[in-house]
Amino acid sequence: MPIEIIVPRLGWSMDEGTFGEWLKRDGEYVNEGEMIFVLEGEKASQEIESFDSGILHIPADAPKPGDTVAVGQL
Repeated sequence: MPIEIIVPRLGWSMDEGTFGEWLKRDGEYVNEGEMIFVLEGEKASQEIESFDSGILHIPADAPKPGDTVAVGQL
């Protein structure tokens, strides 16, 4: 069963951020707790961890480095 990756809120007033980079490649196995991407907020960049284990599938329309992403976006 696929698990969706949701853009988290890094601060109380955060509505959007900038996607930094994927830390894992498409098709790579990810363990729970491993860092999978970088998200940049207004004040800092943060590596975002996986809450589940499995094979990462990055769709063609997934965020690219520099893209603006909304909190809660898939």
